[in-house]
Amino acid sequence: MVEKKIFILILTMKSLIQKELISFKFALKGIYNFFITEKHARFHLIAAFLVILAGVAFHISLGEWCVILIAIGMVLVAEIFNTAIEKLADAIWPEKNSKAAFVKDVAAGGVLIASIVAVILGIIVFFPYFF
Repeated sequence: MVEKKIFILILTMKSLIQKELISFKFALKGIYNFFITEKHARFHLIAAFLVILAGVAFHISLGEWCVILIAIGMVLVAEIFNTAIEKLADAIWPEKNSKAAFVKDVAAGGVLIASIVAVILGIIVFFPYFF
């Protein structure tokens, strides 16, 4: 009886892991498509790479790395959400529409806020290394 329950548990866990791996595959596909199709994504990726290079060159502290990586992640996530919202708005309202424009503008505003905060954090982290 116990062996049967263990066997069922193992099969259930295997099924759950397989489902999670499939979800993970879709998520990676989304990230890949994001960077391949969106020029702003590539711009943010290049900026992130340059900031990481600066962090390595200046030997920033662990705490500073945390700040930089959170800022990079915040901007990339904002840009991914913005892209998803824009694509969805285009699908819902294929013709020019004031509602679509509003939704897209608000989403783009989120990216702008995230980017401004990231720049401010970058200045706070790197300023002491320059002066």
